[in-house]
Amino acid sequence: MSAKAQNNDISKDVETDEVVVTGTRNSTDIRHLPMTITTVNHLKLTESHRSSVLPTLTEQVPSLFVTSRGVMGYGVSGGAAGGISLRGISGGSGQLMVLIDGHPQYMGIFGHPIADVYQSLMSEKVEVLRGPASVLYGSNAMGGVINIVTRKMLEDGVKTDVSVAYGSYNTLQTEATNRVKAGKFNSVLSLSYNRTDGHRKHMEFEQYGGYGKVGYDFTDNWKAHADLNLTHFNATNPGTIQAPILEGDQWITRGAASVAIENNYNKTSGALSFFINWGHHKINDGYTPGPESGPQKAFYLSDDSMMGISWFQSVQLFEGNRITGGIDFQHIHGHAWNESRATGEVTNTYADKSLNEVAGYIDFRQDITSWLTLDAGLRVDHHSQAGTELIPQGGLSFRLPQDAQIKAMVSKGFRNPSIREMYMFPPQNDELKPERLMNYELSFTQRVLDGALNYGINLFYLKGDNMIQTVRVDGKPRNLNTGEIENWGIEGNIAYRINSNWSVNANYSYLHMKNPVLAAPKNKLFAGVNYSKNRWSFNTGIQYINSLFTAVGDNPQKENFIIWNADVNYKLAKFATIFVKGENLLAQKYEINAGFPMPKATFMGGIHLTF
Repeated sequence: MSAKAQNNDISKDVETDEVVVTGTRNSTDIRHLPMTITTVNHLKLTESHRSSVLPTLTEQVPSLFVTSRGVMGYGVSGGAAGGISLRGISGGSGQLMVLIDGHPQYMGIFGHPIADVYQSLMSEKVEVLRGPASVLYGSNAMGGVINIVTRKMLEDGVKTDVSVAYGSYNTLQTEATNRVKAGKFNSVLSLSYNRTDGHRKHMEFEQYGGYGKVGYDFTDNWKAHADLNLTHFNATNPGTIQAPILEGDQWITRGAASVAIENNYNKTSGALSFFINWGHHKINDGYTPGPESGPQKAFYLSDDSMMGISWFQSVQLFEGNRITGGIDFQHIHGHAWNESRATGEVTNTYADKSLNEVAGYIDFRQDITSWLTLDAGLRVDHHSQAGTELIPQGGLSFRLPQDAQIKAMVSKGFRNPSIREMYMFPPQNDELKPERLMNYELSFTQRVLDGALNYGINLFYLKGDNMIQTVRVDGKPRNLNTGEIENWGIEGNIAYRINSNWSVNANYSYLHMKNPVLAAPKNKLFAGVNYSKNRWSFNTGIQYINSLFTAVGDNPQKENFIIWNADVNYKLAKFATIFVKGENLLAQKYEINAGFPMPKATFMGGIHLTF
């Protein structure tokens, strides 16, 4: 592929899965980027009929793992699941960034993603950048980025999809999506309702979701769009098997909205966007049954928001060159308090704080020859409390004969302390500094047999310091920048399209951690098979998890297990497909969160309508 074609609109001979936006902010052939990015398309996200994108990402992305505790729903607070880790770096600590169309999504007070928000219905594809992405995305992109690229109607017309499924433990899953394109106007509207009784008593989960997006193409070069994503869920925490609780209820509402205007010319492209994320959280911590215990006297409540403005522009100065520069501003606010159940009065205020973050960055990419690309970037990030941080990165991409490629990358990641760590509860410390991490990786990929077979292997080493930990100082708990991270590992993937009916894929990751953390397995292997012919389609996969820590410290606990899932689809008519799926078909007994045994074999059946 020529440098000129790479810097103009993406060449028509480049497959969709090779075009990404996460590594550069503008659409780019992945072969010109030094970072490691996995793309999971809409077909793969929806073929298993899951409401959340996260279980599919756990299967398809090496070194990525998401905790779970039941049939459906992750919850928040005590007993919650949905902790995302990548190469042993924890999203639960805010070290991993989740984006929707490039805009950061996390709870402002605690600084971590809310797993129940990321639904398949809104996703055209998901791009996972493994390794720091702090140059482009700032704090919280320390360990990597999960970017959900939302859906869009590409051709004139109207298309509606409706799906209804029912299964084990009175689990109901419903979804409807309408897409419209009429000339310069396009829109997407998705609604969902999901619920389950759960496989344990007092483990109910109920969720309402909606996503809407409208866009208008003023010219071939200028476009605008606005979107709104709303999720409300009610979750119940039953406690561990050893210490069950009653009334462990959570009522959570999360929202995100954005407005953007984009420009796209042959030699320059960019966007200006405004976004806001907000949430309201009401939590009853519950109580342990017994004569000396009783219901909580107060609820824990919190409101948070993050408003931001993002601008970037990418320019081709000469052939083979691309320079991207941008400015980001974020205003983060968090308010947390207790409210009396009897009177509704505020009984205690934990925090009512605002923080600001402003940053500028530049990324320089140059094709040195037809087979070598250099990439270098720098970000200057200023946090109103934690100070200023410099974040560099650099890499090389070698395009070899026979569609092979070698990439080398060095990058820095960082995370600013959260409102909770600085201002809430006895460990708080408003003098905390950013966590820092350096990542080194080398990868090889190749496509052969006219693209039918592709495979890759990746080696990485990362070392971090200034990790925020709670330690005792003068007999009292206090948050300090005292922890370290040192991880290295190997990642591999392979996919083979045998013929028009059969395809197989597999990925494996090995992770060595000097200081083990939760939810980061030492060995993770997934192997899947897909088949389709005439009216029938079938997909199945087996995942092996080895040395998964469910508890660390003085009494560490590990889990090993194998999960087998399968889906069968039959097309009744042009507009109707019925399906049945089963998960954990081997009825494995295992835990991911300590004290929360996972359900054995579960089944679900349903119908999908398209008109």
